[in-house]
Amino acid sequence: MSQTLDCTFAQSAPTRKRSVGRLDEPVRPQKRRSSSWRMYSENGTYRENLLSSQTSPTDDPFNGRDPNVPPHSLLNKTLGLEKTRHARYIGSTSAFEQRLFSLCQGRSAQQRGALRAVTHDETFQMILDSSTQHYEEEVRDLDAIEASVFPHGRALINLYFRIIHPSFPILHKKVYLEKYGRTHREFSPPLLAAVYILALRWWDYSRDLVKHSKPDVDKLEALAEKSLHDVIHRPKLSTVQAGLLLSQRHDGGSWVVSTQVVAMGHELGLHLDCSEWNIPLWERGLRKRLAWALFMQDKWGALIHARPSHISIDDWAVLDVTNEDFPESVEDEDDEEGSSEVEKGRVLFSQMIALTEILSEILGTFYTIRARKEMNIGGNEELGMILERAKPVQMKLKKWYMSLPDVLKIDNTTVRKLSSVGYLHLAYFASEITLHRVILRALSGSTPPPILDICRSAAETRFMSATNLITHLRPEHLQSFWYFASSLNLAIVGAFGALLWATSRSEEERNVYKTRLQEYRWCLRVSSKGAEFMEIAVEAINDSMEALECAERGITQADHLNLDRAFEHAEWDDNVVDSLAAIHVDTDPSEALSPDDGNIRKEDAADETTSPDAWSTPASIGHALYEETLEGGFQDRTTPEGLFALLMQAE
Repeated sequence: MSQTLDCTFAQSAPTRKRSVGRLDEPVRPQKRRSSSWRMYSENGTYRENLLSSQTSPTDDPFNGRDPNVPPHSLLNKTLGLEKTRHARYIGSTSAFEQRLFSLCQGRSAQQRGALRAVTHDETFQMILDSSTQHYEEEVRDLDAIEASVFPHGRALINLYFRIIHPSFPILHKKVYLEKYGRTHREFSPPLLAAVYILALRWWDYSRDLVKHSKPDVDKLEALAEKSLHDVIHRPKLSTVQAGLLLSQRHDGGSWVVSTQVVAMGHELGLHLDCSEWNIPLWERGLRKRLAWALFMQDKWGALIHARPSHISIDDWAVLDVTNEDFPESVEDEDDEEGSSEVEKGRVLFSQMIALTEILSEILGTFYTIRARKEMNIGGNEELGMILERAKPVQMKLKKWYMSLPDVLKIDNTTVRKLSSVGYLHLAYFASEITLHRVILRALSGSTPPPILDICRSAAETRFMSATNLITHLRPEHLQSFWYFASSLNLAIVGAFGALLWATSRSEEERNVYKTRLQEYRWCLRVSSKGAEFMEIAVEAINDSMEALECAERGITQADHLNLDRAFEHAEWDDNVVDSLAAIHVDTDPSEALSPDDGNIRKEDAADETTSPDAWSTPASIGHALYEETLEGGFQDRTTPEGLFALLMQAE
């Protein structure tokens, strides 16, 4: 039923004004400028009035929608990739008191920027890019970057998503292509440059590009470094992406840049659980992938640069990645020759995250200043403490390796497809070696000989298996994308061999390690012709070997005799034996394959009584003291008593 209402206005109705906060109308400047990047910097008064008209600073005037992108764009409601604003996370100890946000007035919003709450407890400050340093240089930098590769920009982007992105999926492909489809000026300058720089490594893998001269990489890198320094003042997800991509250099990247990227990640709240945030679903997945990429950058950077990690587990709430966090699937595979496999790349990235979590535990347990002080007690007591702490970590490494999907096996390759699984296997060896390095350093003349034999045997097995990895690498491995830490991980393998050489107890043992290191160096040198990242490892091994050969000339026969006597009179410590059992019973040399695949040969084993059948699994390779098959059945090594009995028999 309709009702008639009398008008209560004595005058004509006033002219209706458009609400400044409506979501269904984009904000249009009075005059269109040549560059949308400068639109609001030249119309700053309008934006200030818009902010000050809010009833509450917790209500973003755009409600997360960027008025500078089309209504149906993926970028609508994004938090971390707005075009003209950047978000800064407001932490719990900030000068902003979170419980007072709802009481704030427009004046606070005008001075500090709009506030955007993504959950009841998590809030971000939205700040105009135009208020930051070097903002006016962005368009000029973007134009210079695009001009440096013109007219090959689109071809290089396609090359990047064919080869690099599947194994290192820190971008959102559809978002990136959507932005480039409109204009290159929508990007953060260092990200645009970083994609081009990495893609240029595979210039010859494009039938279109190979016909042309390659752009100047040095010029691009200079522009990338300059622009990255500029945009640090207005961090976005694209800034972190750029920093991570620019860090994928053969020399291991810059530790200083890595720390800056981690700091930007904290500014953006990448260390938080975003699964319930009021942001687009695709951005939640991107944030998780990007957060874990940041975690890996920090931990592997800490390892190869020998620096303290900047990410604390106590302040890390990111959930594990799932299949839903990866927008591409097998349907997005590129059939062109020389591409990488999308599905394999997803599994590879996920497994690298899991391995990095173990590496983080190794670094935190053995290599922090506090850990070193706690363990610096000397003698067998120190060794016992190290072995006790190493046991759970070694178990995790074994479980990780044994559960690797078949698709990530080193010999699982697809015809005419590149495979990046080599960097994952190398990272596994670097983790194993980092664990056994601290054990090897704790051995001394007072260590009982049987215990010394077991520890050195375990270390030797890992070194031999790691060096054998290089012989398994095929062209499709060498030509693929290798993670930034790979070159120095190869050098760490060489350094471990040098440590074994330096601590050898006989001339024969020294010659074994010397020969092995020479073979390893030669293999790297030959392979580096197709994989330049190996050259850095060759140089590092050269330095180690030169130092050892120089020192070796000063060793006398008397030194060897004195060392042998020290071992003969070493005291037996039952506590060390017990801890040794705990760590080495389930020790897994892990990466060594079967003899048929060219790995450690049976004649390299320390004892001929090793069962031939045992060579079919990684966990069965090594010294007979802890992997021997006895006549009366397999000796139980799962207890200290079992290992003690075996040691007595070996003695």
